[in-house]
Amino acid sequence: MVKAKKSLGQHFLTDLSAAERIVNALDEVEDKCVLEIGPGEGVLTQYLVQKDIDLSVIELDRESISHLNARFPYLGEKLIHADFLKWTIPTEQITLIGNFPYNISSQIVFKMIEHRQTVKGLIGMFQKEVAERIVSPPGSRAYGILSVFTQAYYEGEYLFTIEPEAFRPPPKVRSGVIRLRRKEDISIDCDEKAFVGIVKLAFNQRRKMMRNSLKSMITEENEPTLGKYLTQRPEQLSPSDFMELTRLLKP
Repeated sequence: MVKAKKSLGQHFLTDLSAAERIVNALDEVEDKCVLEIGPGEGVLTQYLVQKDIDLSVIELDRESISHLNARFPYLGEKLIHADFLKWTIPTEQITLIGNFPYNISSQIVFKMIEHRQTVKGLIGMFQKEVAERIVSPPGSRAYGILSVFTQAYYEGEYLFTIEPEAFRPPPKVRSGVIRLRRKEDISIDCDEKAFVGIVKLAFNQRRKMMRNSLKSMITEENEPTLGKYLTQRPEQLSPSDFMELTRLLKP
């Protein structure tokens, strides 16, 4: 048994039926090159190795690496001892899966977005509120920066919720499992750097109308073209709306 380390945000899933459900969500994924992030004691790994997939696993915790080496010796070089956030993602198409540590889960999503040409999708467990935020539609209370950036490139769905008692040690929050699939066309028809900046600027003052949050970018020339956006709040705008807004502000 591996000791759960608070510094690494480790909460080991012990509910085998939940683990199997997570892994079975891969059945609808076409290309089966899969990377498991943070396998811990291998509760997902034990089901992943039974699938017809090309599996690699990446783990930072040295104690977990020793445990996994002993339990799955046939993984060999496919068992990677590294920090995923610092690791160089390979060039082949991959799908990510894992029970992600809450303290780095958003960073994992941002790295996925950064490497979207390679990362086809993700099946992951997050703190429930974060999972909901990623897949929430415009107009919902959970919709925010993470929602816009993810949904610009990926289609998402919320799969199911897992209660705290399914873990060792139990977290103080519920967990949510989501599946993300990369869109067929992931090019955005605007200045990408400006898109990122405008989304962040808008949500920094999410309770204000766009007229106020983007006032530093509004000029006499572009104001007449901005129309409905000026009187909306950022959570009302879809990723496509933000792309159009970017084109109007940064042609």
